[in-house]
This record gives sequence, C-alpha cells and structure tokens, in this order.
Amino acid sequence: MSKTPWRIGADIGGTFTDVVALGPQGRIVPMKVLSTPPAFGEGVVTATTAALAEGGSATAEVGAMLHGTTVATNAILEMAGARTAVVTTRGFRDVLELGRLRRPTLYDLSWVKPAPLAARRHRYELDQRIHADGTVIRAADADVAALAAKIRGAGIAAVAVCLINSHLRPDEERRVAELLRAALPGLYVTASVDLSPEIGEFERTSTATVNSYVGPVVHDYLTALQADLRGAGVTAPLLVMQSGGGLLDAAKVVERPVQIIESGPAAGITAVTRLARLMKLDGVVAFDMGGTTAKASLIEHGEPFVSADYEVGGGMNVARGLGSGAGYPVRAPSIDIAEVGAGGGSVISTDVAGALHVGPTSAGSRPGPACYGNGGERPTLTDANVALGYLSPESLAGGRVAIHPELAHKAISGVAAELGTDVPTAARGAYEVAVSGMTTAVKAVTSERGRDPRETTMVAFGGAGPLYAAALARELGITTVLVPTHCGLFSSLGLLVADVERYGLTPYRADTDPAREFDLLAAEVTAALQTGDPGRAVTVDRFLDVRYRGQRFELRIAVPDGPLDDTALAEVCARFHSEHRRTYGRAGQDELVEFVTLRVRGRVAAGASLESVLTAPLPQGRPEGVRIVRFDEHVEATVLSRAALGADPRPGPLVIEDMDSTTLVPPGATAHRDHLNTIVIRWEQS
Repeated sequence: MSKTPWRIGADIGGTFTDVVALGPQGRIVPMKVLSTPPAFGEGVVTATTAALAEGGSATAEVGAMLHGTTVATNAILEMAGARTAVVTTRGFRDVLELGRLRRPTLYDLSWVKPAPLAARRHRYELDQRIHADGTVIRAADADVAALAAKIRGAGIAAVAVCLINSHLRPDEERRVAELLRAALPGLYVTASVDLSPEIGEFERTSTATVNSYVGPVVHDYLTALQADLRGAGVTAPLLVMQSGGGLLDAAKVVERPVQIIESGPAAGITAVTRLARLMKLDGVVAFDMGGTTAKASLIEHGEPFVSADYEVGGGMNVARGLGSGAGYPVRAPSIDIAEVGAGGGSVISTDVAGALHVGPTSAGSRPGPACYGNGGERPTLTDANVALGYLSPESLAGGRVAIHPELAHKAISGVAAELGTDVPTAARGAYEVAVSGMTTAVKAVTSERGRDPRETTMVAFGGAGPLYAAALARELGITTVLVPTHCGLFSSLGLLVADVERYGLTPYRADTDPAREFDLLAAEVTAALQTGDPGRAVTVDRFLDVRYRGQRFELRIAVPDGPLDDTALAEVCARFHSEHRRTYGRAGQDELVEFVTLRVRGRVAAGASLESVLTAPLPQGRPEGVRIVRFDEHVEATVLSRAALGADPRPGPLVIEDMDSTTLVPPGATAHRDHLNTIVIRWEQS
C-alpha cells in the first residue's frame, strides 16, 4: 500500500454520481458517472474503481471511504420507509396528528396535511407516567409484553418509543426500549431521548418516528454499499456526511439515520465554508444546482447557519418558520439549506393558461434529459441549455455522456409550439423562469434572516450551478460570483475536507450548573471521537439556545472559550441581543433572556487541505473556439477551458468548459482566474 492511502469522496445525485479520489502527493482524480437507481451503490463502486484505475492504484489502497447520500430524505419524500409503530404514554396517542397549528400556505384551501408516518392503528399506549418533576408515577413493565405481541402481529418493522416527560427521566424510556428490543428481536427500535432529550413532546415524537421510519432503509442501503465495496476490494472504513456538516461512521449512522437526511447538500456547503475561510470572505451565498434541485445556504464569518430543527417531507425540506407546517419536524443539527425543484433534469411544461413552468418533476438519470439519448422525451433544463448553445453539443462529464442536439431541439419544440414561438425563445424563457424560481431559495437564507444579498459573494457549484449563477447574481444585485475548480464535484470534495463530528445536548435547567453540564457533554463527545485512538486531538465547541421569555423559537449562540462564569454568560446575552436585532430588527432587555438548551460539537480535523486540492495543476482543455449562443439575441461566444482563462479579466460572453461542469459568463460581465484556480465573474455595480 502507498505510504499515503487514497481518500475517496463519493456523492450521489439525482442524475450523476460524483467521486473525487485524493491520492499520494495530493493527486486528484475526479470521476462523474450516471447514477444507478434504485441500486445507487453500483454507481459509487463503478466511479470509485474507475477513478483508482485512472490513478494507477488498486482498491486495496483506499484508506477512507467518505459518502454523501440522499437515501434517507428520498425514503420520506417517496413515502418508502418502513412500517413504523409508536409507543407512548396513555392519552398521547394522537400527538403526531395534533402537532402545531401551522399551515405552510395560509390561503391554499386545497392543501392537505401529510399523513403521519405511523398510522393511528400502529400507535400504542402504555399505562405509565413520568411526572413533570421527573418522578416515575407508574412503571410500564407489565404492559410491555402484551404490547410487544400486538406489534409483532401487525407486521411492524420499526418502533419509536416516546414517553411523556422522558427528557427528565431518560433512563425510564431507554428501559422500555430495551424491553421491546428483547421481546421483538430484529425490529428497529428508537428511544426519543437518544436523539432529542428536550422539552416538546410533539417534536421529540416526530423526530423518533422519522428515525425509525428511515432506519431499516438506511441500514439496508449502507449494508449493501459496504458489501459492494468489499466485493470490489475496498475494505476502508465508511464514513457518512451528517446534515450538520461533519462525518460519522456508518455504524453510528445506522443508529441515528435522522442525522443524515441532508447528507448530500451538507457536503457541498462544507466545502464552500472551507473556501470562505481560505479567502477570508465574511458573507457567502453557497449556490448548488444539480440534476434535481437548486439549493442555497448562507455562510457568515466562516461558519454556516446550523439549525437545531427543521422539517422533512411535504415536497421540500424546510428550516425556516415561514414555510413550516408542511412536513415532519426533526430535531437534529442541520445546515440551514433552502431548496427549490429546479435542476438540470427538471422538466419544462406549460399549464392550461399557457404559462411556462420548470420542475419540480425531474427526468433523473433514467431516462434523463432527451439530449442524453437514453429514451427520455420530456424537455428539461439540460435540453434547453443545449438548444441555447450553453452546453457542448458533443458530450458532457469528460466525454462519458454523449449529447444529441437534435433530440434536445425536438423535445423543446413541443413547448415552443404550445407557447407559439420558436425553440430558442422557449428555451431562453425556461432558463429565465428557472432563475426567477431560484431567487426564492437565496432570499430565504438572506432576506428572511435580515441579511442583504447584495453584501455577499456567491459561490456556485454543482453540475448546473455555474450555468445559472451569473444570471441569478445579477437578479439579486450580487456583483461577484466564484466558481471553484472541481465545481461539478464540489460536494464530493467537501467530503474529503470535512471533519469527523459528534454532537451532544441537554436541556438547560435552573437547578443545574451549566458549566458542569457542558463539561459532561464535552467528555462524552470526546470519548466517542477517541474510540480506538485515545490520542486523537478533539476540538469542542459550545453553544446555547437562547430566547426572550415567552418566545417559541430560539437562536443558537456560540459560547466563548474559557470558564463559563458570569462574564462569559453576559457575553452570550450580548451576542444574543445583537443577533436578535440583526435577524428580526429589534432587541429586548437582559432580564428577559432565558437559556433553553446546552449543546456541544466535538470535531476531529480532516486530513485533507482544500488549498492544495484547488491549486493542483489544471488539465489542458481543447483549443479556444467560438459558438453561437442565445441570450436576448443570438451572439458569438468564446469557448475555452478553465486553464486557458488568465488573470486578466475577459469580457463575456464566454463559455468555460470543465470536465464536470460548464460556466456561463453573459455579456456585460467579466471573468478571470485567481491564484486558487477559481473563476471570478464580476458584474459592474448598478
């Protein structure tokens, strides 16, 4: 084996599976193949073995296998999880249906609340009770055996145990869960306090139910993936990206799959966060557009916003209050990401009124866009980009995906006929509709947080992101767009530079010493991260969820390093006032502040340097050429490779082709390449 083993970052998207292999002496081998639903692991193995073969190495030389996946969120969006039961305290069977009184669209009378993931007939009550002071009034031992028999007869595959007030007596809920595991061997059992030992029975019950619903699916997926990798000769440990932006070993992921629901998107944001720190950028909008969705996230002072709770299902995952109520609440650390159903594979259509729409339906990878020649007939954004001249008329993904322009034109011609126009005009209309829709995602993470997008820099990545970033930035008043190298595989790159992380939390209580609670949590996550390697260096970050008395929602505030004395707590309060004013436009008084939850994050630094990856020598592309492209009118654009772009700004229109993505520089903008090989697009300030 090489002195420095290979690290493999593998990210599965709706259209492509992306792999970046990092080898000895910092060698980088990117690989992009079509995804392989429903057996997504096949694409990971294919891309991994191909990348290693190109690097002249064997699969036995892999030292770490790092993975980002959407298997958990897909199970929810497609309602394809396990048949799940809920075990709760008598009188609380209907908590999942009662929920919170929120509607995502106030005036949409056709909206229907999604059905609970555990049907009412599969929600069972125990005649037990934990008092509000933590005293166990009635234990549940006698009922558990009878209840287990009912669950066994109902064909249940997973169970969520959610007792009322169990956050005050977690040992009691864990005991019930262990009794059920013993009585029902082979069933997936979740204790809510192992995920969210916090007040709020609805959110805690929902989190545990989601965890059990996706648990068997994630278990089967990761088991099959590891078996496929071993069959190919890869014996390295498998680490999976969490929604909060850190890696976790696969065995722990199987216990807490609710922590990887936003696994794929989080990897890309992690890479952008490292880039923002490297370039010392205070405000960054990360814009990721792949084959199915477009996503946006805000990074400030080198840190992304991490939400303690969000919603999954209901069409899209939501972490902000204005759109909540449509899905299933989850309490788990997650990078705050807004997404819309617009990707390269998004289908273009018209409605009965003749209006043009893009998405949210996607052609995926099979059959995929019509121009791929795999049997797809519905027009997609990728077909529009081919018709507009933005994409190579020959091939994508380094020549691995052939392009058939005549099929793209044929697919778009149907929409053009419905609109009463020609193909280029219809294709450009679809492009502009997609840009308009994507502004919603960016505003959700900027304007809705009290931030002005014009004060940020946009970093674009994903297979389709660089095609739309300049136009999107122009729409939002953002003057600078950065397109890093390997942008089409940036989520895979994020896996290579991510830290290994573990989280811990406990409710804040007035009768406990917060300093001691933080120390206990820090010791817990440190021990978990040092398992098998006691000398491993662990960094622990502390946070407090803070709100004004009487508020329903909290803001997460970083706790200063050092002793947690009165001075440190006063600093936390000052930071809270400042953040509250910045987010909501007002701030209250010191005596109204209350702490809700104590949180810690333990981190083990990654072994890869983003700077060394970005500054690696660029491959030489084809000689410069020209191509007719369509904006408001047809114009002649220079087509070149990233390596051919120099440090001096060149005016658009430009089409810059990489193996993994294409960057579009419209007329009126300029582009140059900086010291990190990043394409810098600038609009004139207007």
